[in-house]
Amino acid sequence: MRNINKDGWKGAAMKFIHLSDLHLGKRVNEFSMTEDQEYILKEILTIIKEEKPDGVLIAGDVYDRSIPSEDAMQLWDNFLISLADKKVPVYAISGNHDSAVRFSDHGQLVEMAGIHLSPVYDGKAAKFELSDENGRLNIYLLPFIKPAVVRALFPDEEVQDYTDAVRVAVEHMEVDEGARNILVAHQFVTGAVRCDSEEVVVGGLDNVDASVFDAFDYVALGHIHGRQSVGRDTVRYCGTPLKYSLSEKNHVKSLTVVEFGPKGDIDIREIPLKPRHDLREIKGTYAELMSKENYEGTDTEDYIHAVLTDEDEVIDAFAKLRVVYRNLMSISYDNKRTRERQNVTDAVDVETRSPMDLFSEFFEKQNNREMSPDQREFVADLIEEIWR
Repeated sequence: MRNINKDGWKGAAMKFIHLSDLHLGKRVNEFSMTEDQEYILKEILTIIKEEKPDGVLIAGDVYDRSIPSEDAMQLWDNFLISLADKKVPVYAISGNHDSAVRFSDHGQLVEMAGIHLSPVYDGKAAKFELSDENGRLNIYLLPFIKPAVVRALFPDEEVQDYTDAVRVAVEHMEVDEGARNILVAHQFVTGAVRCDSEEVVVGGLDNVDASVFDAFDYVALGHIHGRQSVGRDTVRYCGTPLKYSLSEKNHVKSLTVVEFGPKGDIDIREIPLKPRHDLREIKGTYAELMSKENYEGTDTEDYIHAVLTDEDEVIDAFAKLRVVYRNLMSISYDNKRTRERQNVTDAVDVETRSPMDLFSEFFEKQNNREMSPDQREFVADLIEEIWR
């Protein structure tokens, strides 16, 4: 995708690869993704070797858990070692799934190899100054932050929500807007489209307004699993390198390449990633899905969700389908019975409703009556205390 090249600039550029949300160690429907992640990381390394970037920006959630497995840690170590061998600098931050302390461990040691890992946020964002014939280019690393952390670090600042937290953090970076500036961050920017594999905060309390990033020429974001831009083309989520939920079945996963010319001239393009096994959905009657003419020529090793349209439930359908589809993850039915069934929709709009609204609805369903004014006041005080 070509972007912002308003003067037809064709000169030398500084090039970066934008990655995020590797979620190393993740399991999807109890399937370990370790081999798939090792495969896709090797593909990414091949692309990096061909592209010869000036750096790799990794925008958080390297691991799927704050205490990663040994396999996950080994994957990350091998990836960094390969990049260091290629002498490709890395600028990486911790996300909400990572432990900021563990992530930054040995940070000073690996700096010597060009591996720059964000330290635990202490009120200062790590900054790296690069330059080329087009001038200075600054890279700022802002790990995932919460309002409570920023409020404690800057007690004189007004920090009510996530937007305030990021705004205050950015203001204390003292960004020189005359230079080219990149921010690597891991937050949910208002307007971004989520996937089922991401954590959802009730009431949309984790929203950050895109305007807080106005000082930066490019914002390399992590946290959202689908590639997209928010507000402007250069505030961008690159998405995950693999599909981690059925809601991502139609995603085209890719690697994002960003090239910086003179101030204001940026080129963005995407390189598709081909997984070891795709994650997809198949639909039809049991007989249709088991018919050789229907599955022949398809990759039956893919991770599959099967939607059966039989009106009657097929006995032991899961085990039978796995004879053909070895990596079958789940099955569901789409028929007259399921379409008429009452759907549970309580959490559909969880992001747009306040914690009080959600708790009130839960209370009413459990007790068949509304909360009293005293009960509402008690819950409101409790929510406020937790939020602080």
